[in-house]
Amino acid sequence: QLHLAMAEKTELTKSLEMVQKELQEKESEMKREISEYRDRLLQAEKEHQDALTEATQKNKVEIEACREKMNSLEHFISLQKLEIEHLKSNKEQLNDSLKKANQTLGELLKNKVR
Repeated sequence: QLHLAMAEKTELTKSLEMVQKELQEKESEMKREISEYRDRLLQAEKEHQDALTEATQKNKVEIEACREKMNSLEHFISLQKLEIEHLKSNKEQLNDSLKKANQTLGELLKNKVR
């Protein structure tokens, strides 16, 4: 009976060792997979961050270009407003000169008729 118990113990020990070995192999495999997933996640995060940085930089450049264009247009509008005011002033002066010329012409015609 002792011999049988010893044989059973040996068998159970071998079985336990096989189960422990399988568990260690599975643990190693899982650790390797976790490491792979972690590496892939870090790579994806890096690519995402790079794309975000690039998009942000591109947007900054576009915003600056728009600001410059807006400033240029505002300057152009200011110049156009000044030009309009200048033309209005010239028009008024020409209208005044035309009135005076017409008055003078009228007076000259009256004098000529007399």
